[in-house]
Amino acid sequence: IVGGCAVAPAERADGEPNDADIGFCIDMSTHHVQAMAMCQRVLGRDTGDSVQAAATEVLQTQSIEVGMMRAWLTDWGESTTAPDTVMAWMGMNWGAGIPAEAMPGLASEDDMPELAAAEGMDRGRLWIELMRAHHVGGVHMATSAVDLVAVEKVRRLADTQAEVQAYEIEQYDMLLATEYA
Repeated sequence: IVGGCAVAPAERADGEPNDADIGFCIDMSTHHVQAMAMCQRVLGRDTGDSVQAAATEVLQTQSIEVGMMRAWLTDWGESTTAPDTVMAWMGMNWGAGIPAEAMPGLASEDDMPELAAAEGMDRGRLWIELMRAHHVGGVHMATSAVDLVAVEKVRRLADTQAEVQAYEIEQYDMLLATEYA
């Protein structure tokens, strides 16, 4: 038991999803949808070239990933609807899950309008700060999934997501220390 999470190792199966595969795909899709909305609030606005490039990359990559995860869920006969309770699959809150709005890394209800209302480099800096926190939550979820899922393609996606988002966090830190300081 680590950090209030009670988890058991995944039993590997050939193509049969377990609760972690399903939960991860539902929860990460929900997480990604908010990241995509954050990108839409900065793209095409005067936030600096670095934020424009980063937001474009996040929007494109995460749109593709949401499509993949939702297709898998549909193939497995599972819902693609955003849940009220998340992360039970990874043992959060002793396996009971947590409210969706408390998912680590999600921007708050106040953050989203603040991002939309900010201007120029201030909007760019706020986007980086919010997306950095968002990625920290995403890395936590993806890293947990690597050990818990049963379906190999889901494990590979989670591993790639953790690696890419960890790299992007480093890039955001550099931008916050220089161009957006």
